[in-house]
Amino acid sequence: MKFLTDFFPILAFFVAYQMYDIYVATAVAIAGSFIQVGYFWFKNHRVEKMHLVTLGLLVVFGGLTLILQDPLFIKWKPTVVNWLFAAVFAGSHVIGKKTMVERMMSHAVDLPTIIWTRLNAAWSLFFVFSGALNLYVAFNFEESTWVNFKLFGMLGLTMVFVVLQALYMARHIQEQNATQEES
Repeated sequence: MKFLTDFFPILAFFVAYQMYDIYVATAVAIAGSFIQVGYFWFKNHRVEKMHLVTLGLLVVFGGLTLILQDPLFIKWKPTVVNWLFAAVFAGSHVIGKKTMVERMMSHAVDLPTIIWTRLNAAWSLFFVFSGALNLYVAFNFEESTWVNFKLFGMLGLTMVFVVLQALYMARHIQEQNATQEES
């Protein structure tokens, strides 16, 4: 269920685009993001930072798209989100005692510090790459291709990256378990 609520504004954007145009889809995504934040608040009595960041960027970039009637702004939004995440993950290498990945996952997985550092760096690079790839698709292909890429391409890339990360982590978890058993 969380998966659907996390992707609700993107799915709403995609459906509205298929039925109307990028301007209606942008307005629907903004409304969907407000609904997402409100629903999460109503259900959990708190708001996720990622939802707020998405809402803020949708209001700014989507608002500019609607006011200026220029889809360029909404096309930049995924890149800005990805590059902000890249900056946060990269910044966590120097701010605090744990990297962002370790902060998010150390409660569930025990890994050596060097592995957390590598995983965090990989996520930083993935976000930089994803943002750049979004711009490449947005400026070199038709709008409908970009919309499809935004939903299916970005989601697919993220899923592949998560699976590769899990395989990498599993390898190091096994090594760590074997080392503990030998002791």
